[in-house]
Amino acid sequence: MPVYGKGENVRDWLYVEDHARAIDLIFHKGKTADTYNIGGFNEWKNIDIIKVVIKTVDRLLGRKEGEDMDLITYVTDRKGHDMRYAIDSRKLQRELGWEPSLQFEEGIEKTVRWYLDNQAWMDNVTSGDYQKYYDEMYNK
Repeated sequence: MPVYGKGENVRDWLYVEDHARAIDLIFHKGKTADTYNIGGFNEWKNIDIIKVVIKTVDRLLGRKEGEDMDLITYVTDRKGHDMRYAIDSRKLQRELGWEPSLQFEEGIEKTVRWYLDNQAWMDNVTSGDYQKYYDEMYNK
């Protein structure tokens, strides 16, 4: 798993279904032409995210938790890479009553379980055909 620099970059993380629920709420209840930031009130360093994902995969596959930490590979950071993306969702919370429904670790576990339960999808997107399609579409 490649990690930029030392993995110290910080991001705000949110489970995808919570994000979709926020968009739906804004669409139906938000003020026209107003702006709402959607975030998880949940900032993590990239390296810590990767460690949580690896531990979760290991546990769900019946391995010793953290056994696959050696998969982490540190790569040269991108030039101008932002160290922190901060999202302030207090307006969305205050005006529309929205909050994430899942704790971060629960969202990670649901996501990892989805990938493990959908091996055919994984095989498709990691196949040569998909990689060829991706390269043709995005690496022109």
